[in-house]
Amino acid sequence: MGLFDRFRRPSSGGAAAMRARLEGAMAKRRLRGWNPPLENINSLVASGGPRLLARARELVVTNGYASNACEAFAANLVGDGIKPSSLIGDDGLRDHVQRLWLAWTDEADADGLTDFYGLQAMVAREMFVAGECFVRLRPRQLRDRLTVPLQLQLLQSEMLPFEKTGTAANGNRIRCGIEFDRIGRRAAYHFRRRHPGDSTDHGDVLPETVRVPAADVLHVYRPVDAGQIRGLPHIAPAMVRLFLLDQYDDAELDRKKTAAMFAGFITKTAPEDPVMGETAEDPDGAAIASLEPGTLQVLLPGEDVRFSSPADVGGGYEAFQYRTLLAVAASLGLPYHLVTGDVRQANYSSLRAELVEFRRRIGQLQHGVIAHQLCRPVWRRWLETAALSGAVQPGDLDAAQPVQWIPPRWDWVDPLKDIQAQVLAMEAGITSRRKVVEATGYDIEEIDRENAADTARASDLGLHYRTEPGETQGARATPARQPDPGNADPGDTKHGDADPAGGSAGQASDPDIKE
Repeated sequence: MGLFDRFRRPSSGGAAAMRARLEGAMAKRRLRGWNPPLENINSLVASGGPRLLARARELVVTNGYASNACEAFAANLVGDGIKPSSLIGDDGLRDHVQRLWLAWTDEADADGLTDFYGLQAMVAREMFVAGECFVRLRPRQLRDRLTVPLQLQLLQSEMLPFEKTGTAANGNRIRCGIEFDRIGRRAAYHFRRRHPGDSTDHGDVLPETVRVPAADVLHVYRPVDAGQIRGLPHIAPAMVRLFLLDQYDDAELDRKKTAAMFAGFITKTAPEDPVMGETAEDPDGAAIASLEPGTLQVLLPGEDVRFSSPADVGGGYEAFQYRTLLAVAASLGLPYHLVTGDVRQANYSSLRAELVEFRRRIGQLQHGVIAHQLCRPVWRRWLETAALSGAVQPGDLDAAQPVQWIPPRWDWVDPLKDIQAQVLAMEAGITSRRKVVEATGYDIEEIDRENAADTARASDLGLHYRTEPGETQGARATPARQPDPGNADPGDTKHGDADPAGGSAGQASDPDIKE
């Protein structure tokens, strides 16, 4: 070996060199203490689920930021409801099914507290707090006089015990309260009969759990990992920061309150002499002196008054709060202003960019979780029950199955620009009017019926408007400045080419329409 060969770096290659280049797998000094266990998410949920759930519920109740984030999450996920738009080809059958569904939504809640869309909001809140919610499909009898004899009962995550794991009497496996058959399908849920945290429910001694077939239960949760069987709270990544920040704020507030209670301190050479309205000593031996407006006090030699000047929080308090809450918002997947209500540093561009990404994430949950796990199964069971009860003809059951679920509309920062963009997209054939209407959260058939009724009523009453309900105008149809007929140049076509009827290209040619 030559002299310079000893100083050359050995050539890299092989599996050992590949492992060395994976920085996250190194075990050197910086990462020596980082040794997480290789556990499945189901093991983590089974061991820490109850405590995580209890802490999440307490945070949402006691922490203002957590409570506001929960409401913002539910409002954006379901809003006023994810509603069905039937795709039935027969107009008469579609209208009958839609009206029957609308009447049933008011009776959907087994507790009678809200309607079907209110249940969706409750499910969304449970997903934020507990990560999951159970919906039990409760068949009813005809004598209950319901539109369709079916109701929904919401069950919290605590009703399904995490610790119930073992083998059922039929040989099926039970994992975290869920019973699986031999090929891994969900066969049943073993629910508690009473909520474990409800101290007001004292009844007869009953078996701890009851077996409910999986066909009668909807388990609504967002699966994070493959094979996950129970949900994780959406608030879980931000819980520690929210808890510690709340403690810090409380300590800072208490410190400022305590400091503000002391107006000043009096020192004197003869402690037995009263000074400045000093009262008698309290049981702890401390005397209090009060001040009145306009007081002029003559101090004796050796006496002094020092006013309290508590230390301020400092200039870094706002920056620290902002960065911490920014991390909380990122952990929750919510825009900063929705968590805090702070829009001081926001502008149109930043708000829009933030909302576009947030709504893309919300769209995932709307279609992949709420519509897939809740709305579609409820629609199928509702149609089957309606057919059994005679509300829908059994022969129409298959034809009534197709349905599209429309999420609530999004309100933009500048709706005028968005509507103009939608109109231009329709005129260019990039999108359809149905898609644009459905993006607003409405059913196009309902909108068309209302427009037709409005047009017929206006015509019968002799009413004329600049824009009729059935009339289509482009995004540039409204000019920025109306032309003056008295000063118009015959050759000027800036505001529209004149037509033989005396109007312009931007105005309707119907002689009955008057400006």
